[in-house]
Amino acid sequence: MLEKGIEGRLESIVTKENTAKAMGSGELEVYATPAMIALMEETAYKSVASELEAGSGSVGTLMNVKHVAASPVGMKITCHSELESVEGRKLTFKVEAYDEAGLIGEGIHERFIIVNNKFQEKADSKLG
Repeated sequence: MLEKGIEGRLESIVTKENTAKAMGSGELEVYATPAMIALMEETAYKSVASELEAGSGSVGTLMNVKHVAASPVGMKITCHSELESVEGRKLTFKVEAYDEAGLIGEGIHERFIIVNNKFQEKADSKLG
């Protein structure tokens, strides 16, 4: 059952492949903001996936985050999510990311519960 307070936690390592330079979001070999955001989304969606009805999932609809510190290649990143509210199909999470030295990102992430096959069919219908 989806209830406020469900938490998620995932870890990742900064590699050459997820740096700003490699991902095209900057010129430096530091953890890319798009990589941090992807980890935040993954942490949130996985934290509630087992609580959803069979055939249902969730899709991200809003990310409002700050990337506040740089992390070099080789550093471990830990992401934490907490479900702050459930309003019908809308889920709102607090998300935070840390490297081994401290906080690197924080914000709010919203997801909506969907029926997977219906959502995919609607998206595919755009192809004509």
